[in-house]
Amino acid sequence: MTTHDTVAALIARSNHLGRDPKNTNYAGGNTSAKGSDTDPVTGESVDLLWVKGSGGDLGTLTESGLAVLRLDRVRALVDVYPGVDREDEMVAAFDYCLHGKGGAAPSIDTAMHGLVDAAHVDHLHPDSGIAIATAADGEELTRTIFGDRVVWVPWRRPGFQLGLDIAAIKAANPQAIGCILGGHGITAWGDSSHEAQANSLEIIQSAEKYLAANSRPQPFGAPLDGYAPLPDDDRRARAAALAPFLRGLASTDKAQVGHYTDDPRVLEFLAAAEHPRLAALGTSCPDHFLRTKVSPLVLDLPATATVDECKSRLSQLHESYRADYQAYYDRHATPDSPAIRGADPAIVLIPGVGMFSYGKDKQTARVAGEFYLNAINVMRGAEGVSRYAPIGESEKFRIEYWALEEAKLARMPEPKPLATRIALVTGAASGIGKAIAARLAAEGACVVIADLDAAKAQAAAAEIGDCDVAVGIAADVTDESAVRAAVDATVLAFGGIDIVVNNAGLSLSKSLLDTTADDWDLQHNVMARGSFLVSQAAARALIDQRLGGDILYISSKNSVFAGPNNIAYSATKADQAHQVRLLAAELGEHGVKVNGINPDGVVRGSGIFAGGWGAQRAAVYGVDEQDLGKFYAQRTLLKREVLPENIANAAFALCSSDFSHTTGLHVPVDAGVAAAFLR
Repeated sequence: MTTHDTVAALIARSNHLGRDPKNTNYAGGNTSAKGSDTDPVTGESVDLLWVKGSGGDLGTLTESGLAVLRLDRVRALVDVYPGVDREDEMVAAFDYCLHGKGGAAPSIDTAMHGLVDAAHVDHLHPDSGIAIATAADGEELTRTIFGDRVVWVPWRRPGFQLGLDIAAIKAANPQAIGCILGGHGITAWGDSSHEAQANSLEIIQSAEKYLAANSRPQPFGAPLDGYAPLPDDDRRARAAALAPFLRGLASTDKAQVGHYTDDPRVLEFLAAAEHPRLAALGTSCPDHFLRTKVSPLVLDLPATATVDECKSRLSQLHESYRADYQAYYDRHATPDSPAIRGADPAIVLIPGVGMFSYGKDKQTARVAGEFYLNAINVMRGAEGVSRYAPIGESEKFRIEYWALEEAKLARMPEPKPLATRIALVTGAASGIGKAIAARLAAEGACVVIADLDAAKAQAAAAEIGDCDVAVGIAADVTDESAVRAAVDATVLAFGGIDIVVNNAGLSLSKSLLDTTADDWDLQHNVMARGSFLVSQAAARALIDQRLGGDILYISSKNSVFAGPNNIAYSATKADQAHQVRLLAAELGEHGVKVNGINPDGVVRGSGIFAGGWGAQRAAVYGVDEQDLGKFYAQRTLLKREVLPENIANAAFALCSSDFSHTTGLHVPVDAGVAAAFLR
C-alpha cells in the first residue's frame, strides 16, 4: 500500500467512525496508521506513524489534522522514559520524533498508537463501551461479553504509561482485538484499516447488544411524582423564562454562551428517582468531564414549581455549587496546579424542562451538552446491568487541572472583542441590519437575524455562518407576542441576550396633505412602537441576566433634520431618538447602555430604498433614482456616500469595551450634514 493509500484509508476510517455519535463524541478519541515513506534527506525508506493530532475531530478529520512521526524514534522513547511521575515530559519529546514539518501537534495518546504492535489502532469513546468501563464489575462484564477477544485494562490516566500497558496486553493476548479501558473507553487494532474498523465496531455493537438484552427495566429508578416533562409549549416557555437568569449565574466568573436541549433522554433521566445520586457522581471519561466539569448543578424542585421558586432555589444551589467546587479544588490542588478556572457550573439540569450547558462560545456550550448526554447514556447502560462507578474525584482533578491541559488552553487564540456576546438585530435580512449582524458576528458575537420574511432571515444568517454563529427567525415588530417570541428564540438559541439593535423600518415619502392616517400609523407602528416593544421585551431578559448590555437604535439624521415630504417618517425617527435618552436614563442602574446611530440616506443594499422610497425621494429632489446615493453624498461635508458597512462600524464601536462608559448618545453617520448636527 502506498503512503497516499495508507493515509486515505486512515482518513476514511476516521470519518466513518467519527460521524456516528454511537462510536465516539465530538473531538473525542483518535485513530492511527503505520506505514512507510521515503526520507527526502537519505532517499531511504522510513517507517512512519500517522495519528490524529491534538484537538481534532474524527468525523471531520482531514490529512492536515494528522501528526506525522518517525516510528523508530517514538519507540526509542521507551529507553528514556523516566516513569509515571514524570510521564508528562514525554509529550514534549514527541516533537523530536516528527517527520518533516510533522503536521498537527501530537496528542497525549500518541504513545498508545506508536507502541502497540499493530498497523492500525483506534481509541474511541462509545457510550456502550464506557458503560462497561464504568460499571462496578466492568472487568467481569468484559469477560462475559467478549470472552478473551477483548481484555480489561484498569483505569490509568492517558499518557505514556498507558501506551506501554496496552502494548504489553496486546503482546500477551495475540487473540485479542482490543481492550476496555476502565473508566475511560475502548481501544481496538487491526492489521489493515478495514480490520481495525471492523474490530472497533464489533466491540461497540457487542456492548450495545448486551446492554439492550440484559438491562433492568428502570435503570434510573422509578418515576418521581411531579418531575415528569412539562407539555411542549409550557416546557419551552419555562426554559425561555429561566435561560437569562441561569446564564447570569453561569457567568459569575466569566461570561458564557449557553445551549438548551430538551432531549427526551435528558427529561427521562431527570424524571427518575436516582438522578440526584447519579448526577452527583459526575462523568468519568476524561473527554466528558473536561467539558462538563466534575458534576452538574441540579435543581431539586419538581416541574410544578413556579419560575420565581425555581430562581430563588437556583440562587441558593449556585452559591453552594461554587463553595463545593472551591473545596474540591482546595482538596486536590498542589503548589504546581494551575489556578482555579472558575467555580460556576458548565451543566445545569432542570427537571421537567431540560439541560442548559455553557461554554466560551456556542459550539463549546453545545458540545458540553452533547457530552453530558453521552454521560447520561453511559449511566443508563452501567446502572442497567451493574452499578455506575466512575473514576474517583482525585483522578478527575488530575486531568481537569493537568499541566498539559493548561498548556493546550494557553495555545488558544485570544478571543475576539465581542466573544460571548449575543445580539438580536431586527430588520436584518438586508441593508443596514444585515451589515450590522455580519460585523457583530465577525467580531465574535452570536447573532439572531429577525425579519418579517423568515426565509430571507435564514438565508442572511447562513451567509454569516452556521447555527453556532447565526440563526434567522421571523418577527413582526408591531406584534407584541411576536416580539416576545423573538426574544425567547434568542435566549433559547444562545442562552441569553446582550445586544439589541432596533433597525426594522420602512418609509413613505409624502407631503403633509398626502399622508394618510394609515401611512402615519404604519410607520409609527413599525419604528416607534416596534422599537419600544423590542426594547421592553429585551430589557426584561437583560435585567434578569444581570450582565448589563447594549440597546442600539438605528434612528436617522431626519430625527433632527427637517426635510420636505417626510412628516411621518421623520416624526417616528424623532420618537425613536428620544426613546434612546429615556431608556438610557432608566436602564443605566442595570448596566444597560442605550445609544443611537443617525445615518443619512443609505441607498446601496437598502430594502427601504429598493421598495419605492428611493424613487419617491429621487422625485422630491429631482434626480434619477440611480444617482440618489451620489446626490446625498454631494450635500455632505465629506462628499462621501454612506454605506451599510459604515453604520455597522458605528454599531460595533458602541458595543465594544472602548465605549463602556457611553450611554444616551446619538452618533451621526452621515458624512457631515450640518443641518443635522446635534445640539
